[in-house]
Amino acid sequence: MAKKSKIAKNERRQEIVARHAARRAELKEILRRPGGTAAERLAAQRELRGQPRDASATRVRNRDQVDGRPRGYFRAFGLSRVNLREQAHSGYLPGVRKSSW
Repeated sequence: MAKKSKIAKNERRQEIVARHAARRAELKEILRRPGGTAAERLAAQRELRGQPRDASATRVRNRDQVDGRPRGYFRAFGLSRVNLREQAHSGYLPGVRKSSW
């Protein structure tokens, strides 16, 4: 089980990312566009740097939905390897079977 404070911090980061996503995408597009003027690009860079650090989506950590474990995360299920194994053995994940070869 992860610390409650880490889970809460990650949830706050997700909210901040969602709040700044639209403006951040606009600024990135200005920087990516080859026809833009140097002044526009400089202003976009300044505004992008002025945004909070947590507005970047890369700062959000993928965590297990059950207990918040940050490591061993499977995107397809939203679970860590530990909970994936437990739920698969219990039959809660349809179509998932224990492999044998």
